[in-house]
Amino acid sequence: MTLKIRSSTVPSLCRRLPLVGALCMLSFGLTNLTPSLSSSSFKTPWSGFSRQLPSVKGIHSGSGGMEGNSNTVPSVVVYVTVPTKEAGKKLAESIVTEKLAACVNRVPVNAGVESVYQWEGKIQTDSEELLIIKTRESLLEPLEEHVKVNHEYDVPEVIAIPITGGSLQYLEWLKNSTRD
Repeated sequence: MTLKIRSSTVPSLCRRLPLVGALCMLSFGLTNLTPSLSSSSFKTPWSGFSRQLPSVKGIHSGSGGMEGNSNTVPSVVVYVTVPTKEAGKKLAESIVTEKLAACVNRVPVNAGVESVYQWEGKIQTDSEELLIIKTRESLLEPLEEHVKVNHEYDVPEVIAIPITGGSLQYLEWLKNSTRD
């Protein structure tokens, strides 16, 4: 069977695949590679078979990981969606200004971020901008409060994923760019 793709579809598809891959890696890949699982066997929910994960250098890995480095702190990536480009820019700037995060990446509405969810008994589909926020784990609660106060939604999305490894220089910068 030959898959035929209209040439007008290819640019759109190419723009969306890196985003989907990156989000899948951050959402699924890193959470399944946490060091707490790296030293023991576990059952994958999809296979029923046990397997051993390779050792992953990270915050909770003891010697040699970020935990042993006083220049870094336990850190998280936080996802927040907003309804418009303007709302995303305003919220991102206020988060960085308040030193609640070192960096906020804005994935614009036109990049293909579409949310499908149930709200008040109805299925909703909305184009949204995605904010990818890098911050200290200790700032998650004040960040969540800041988002709630400055967000247009009644129940804004605030989802945190631990950073279990990465460039020590970047993680040191993250620590130094945020408040204690």
